[in-house]
Amino acid sequence: MKKVTCTAPVNIAVIKYWGKRNEELILPINSSLSVTLHQDQLKTTTTVSASREFTEDRIWLNGKEDNISHPRLQSCLREIRRLARKRRSRGEDGVSRILNDKVHICSVNNFPTAAGLASSAAGYACLVYSLAKLYGVDGELSEIARQGSGSACRSMYGGFVQWVMGEREDGKDSLAQLVEPETHWSELRILILVASAEKKHVGSTAGMQTSVETSPLLKFRAESVVPGRMVEMIEAIKKKDFEAFGQLTMKDSNQFHATCLDTYPPIFYLNQVSQRIIGLVHRYNAHYGQTKVREK
Repeated sequence: MKKVTCTAPVNIAVIKYWGKRNEELILPINSSLSVTLHQDQLKTTTTVSASREFTEDRIWLNGKEDNISHPRLQSCLREIRRLARKRRSRGEDGVSRILNDKVHICSVNNFPTAAGLASSAAGYACLVYSLAKLYGVDGELSEIARQGSGSACRSMYGGFVQWVMGEREDGKDSLAQLVEPETHWSELRILILVASAEKKHVGSTAGMQTSVETSPLLKFRAESVVPGRMVEMIEAIKKKDFEAFGQLTMKDSNQFHATCLDTYPPIFYLNQVSQRIIGLVHRYNAHYGQTKVREK
């Protein structure tokens, strides 16, 4: 048996991804940018094992067996195995022994799943990285992680990461790119307040699809607003300008929720506790006359 255990971080988008131009390949209608959180607090841990004694591929999430045949999961597994076979065809060692073995995958989050904390991003990033280590695959992995969960491509890096939307139909140019490493702005702190650990009433996949189909604001946002905000946000990060960084983050979050309300039927992701926290943040900043904290 060969076994590998890896961890992967959660990322928090400051310029949001919402909406796809290709559902199967998970190609976004706009670029996005995120901050990777420290794994001491939030992470996914995944162990993958390959053995000739296994009779089928299986997966467990947070201690419960889940559906291994999920199309997105199968896409990641299939692509990693394809790259491993390609490596074998080049005569590289260490792959042939497990290529025909079945795999068992065990993944655990140390935070609430499906409550809005990017569990799928950390989960698929960890899955892809763990499988790559198991099969000896290296190189660009964010494209594969993206096919599991769009924002997972951003969790392949630490620090500040942009997901370039790309233009190609095959998605080969829709990749994550490091903007600045985690050491660039080490004094930046992010406080996570879980207003509710319940599963979202409308999942991100279904919500995005409905927004693409029904929201005129989403199209305007993707084409006319996000490109400029990406440039401004990257500049704010490079300069460590918290005033600009905080205001852009809050404005983009507000527009995201406005897009959800512009969707038909409307989508509500903010609860009353969230709304009170937003109000507190703005009153705090108004008291000091500058952006000292920001909400997302």
